[in-house]
Amino acid sequence: MNSRLTRTTTCFLLAVLTACSMAPQRESSGSSRGAVPTAGTHPTLNIPESFVSDEMEGEELDSLATWPTPDGATWVIATAKASHRLHVFDGDTGAELQAFGGKGSGPGEFKRPNGIAVIGDLLFVAERDNHRVQAFSLPGFAPLGTFGADVLRSPYGIWLHETEPGEYDAYVTDSFMYGEKYDQVPDWDELDERVKRFHVRLSPDDGHVVADYQGAFGDTSPDTALRMVESIAGDAANDRLMIADEDRRHVSTLREYTLAGQYTGQSLPDATFGAEAEGVALWNCREGHGYWVAVDQLAPLTVFLLFDRETLGYVGSFEGDATSYTDGITLHAAPTRAFTGGALYAVHDDKAITAFDLREVARVLGLEHNCTD
Repeated sequence: MNSRLTRTTTCFLLAVLTACSMAPQRESSGSSRGAVPTAGTHPTLNIPESFVSDEMEGEELDSLATWPTPDGATWVIATAKASHRLHVFDGDTGAELQAFGGKGSGPGEFKRPNGIAVIGDLLFVAERDNHRVQAFSLPGFAPLGTFGADVLRSPYGIWLHETEPGEYDAYVTDSFMYGEKYDQVPDWDELDERVKRFHVRLSPDDGHVVADYQGAFGDTSPDTALRMVESIAGDAANDRLMIADEDRRHVSTLREYTLAGQYTGQSLPDATFGAEAEGVALWNCREGHGYWVAVDQLAPLTVFLLFDRETLGYVGSFEGDATSYTDGITLHAAPTRAFTGGALYAVHDDKAITAFDLREVARVLGLEHNCTD
């Protein structure tokens, strides 16, 4: 999600290899454009966005999460790294509803908030420069404490799942780097700390979070180590974590781990992503079916890739009319007022959020398991 480097720095790093082209370019006209490497001869299809929110300059939006409100609305909550706060959007229209936070280290304050996750009425935000995860209750954003400051160095992405009622496992990617330009990947023997796991619960005394550190993991083999990590998502039913490695100087792809932190040896093929592998989300359907949605951060248009939930086989790909340089995505499979089959929300060029109707995604891609009925 371009989090460990600014775009300017990214250009500097890639200049030697790519003359700072940022990403392979695709044709921008017609309903069928280009071919994704894993798709063979299958085209990347066009699905227009249902909305594009007003642009917000200088915020540097990054990651997204959704929350269904008690009155039937849907919030899309976005982290804003440059302004050190959160923005709340209406999930049906894209209108901004409120902003929360500001720069600082106290409760309700942030320094470079990046990853975000919602589970139930709990909100978790990973802060890179406060080296912690901060928890809140919704809808009031009441601070519930922090965890991880003693072990996290540069936290980016976060994913949680409920292990039993009121208890959660939290997985946090920790993409600490070295060098004056923060561009030097640690030595192999340090890459076993790329993901840190916590067991989280709420204290029965004061309702604040209590977290027990469960250790770190990451493969350290030169060909398959997690070098620069941010996005992470899981599928507890299939004992699977999908972790995006963004280092295009090596291979940017998704690598598969178990929930216990073991690398399975399986990754998406090296040529899957033309640019950086970015946001990743699970589309959970009936009877164990579903799809993984992954971002290829291409220009001028982001490409969204779909893979089978169980086999990881390629299913299809699409792009919108505007969405570009996407960092985070979140998939809201539940019906909303505007999206009766759910919606995929994406960050657009660090400045806005966009929405895609999942019914339209299923129709255009001809998905075998239509998850919107």
